[in-house]
Amino acid sequence: MIQNNMFNTQGIQPLQMKSAIESKPSTPAETIQSFGTYLQNALGSVAAQETQAHEMSNQFLVGKANVDQVMIASEQALLSLQLTTQVRNKVVEAYQEIMRTQL
Repeated sequence: MIQNNMFNTQGIQPLQMKSAIESKPSTPAETIQSFGTYLQNALGSVAAQETQAHEMSNQFLVGKANVDQVMIASEQALLSLQLTTQVRNKVVEAYQEIMRTQL
C-alpha cells in the first residue's frame, strides 16, 4: 500500500473540548512561527523522498533493488513534488487575489 508521508498525521492529537479560560490565545508571531515550521518539515519530507528515490535508482543500477521498489519510490517522490507545486500555486493565486482587492 502506498502512503504519502509528506503530511505526517501520527503526531496529531484528537481535538478536545477546552473552555475559553483554559486555552491560551497564541500571538500572530507564534502562529506564523508554527506554520513556518510545518512548511519547513513538509518541504524537508519532500526532499527526503526525492533523495530516497535517487538512492533506490542507484541501487537498482548496481543490482541491489527491484524495479518495482524503484518505481514506487519514484512515484511517491513525484506525487509529493506535484502536491507541493499545487499548494504553492494556490498560495500564489490567493496572494495575487488579495493584492487585487480594492479597499
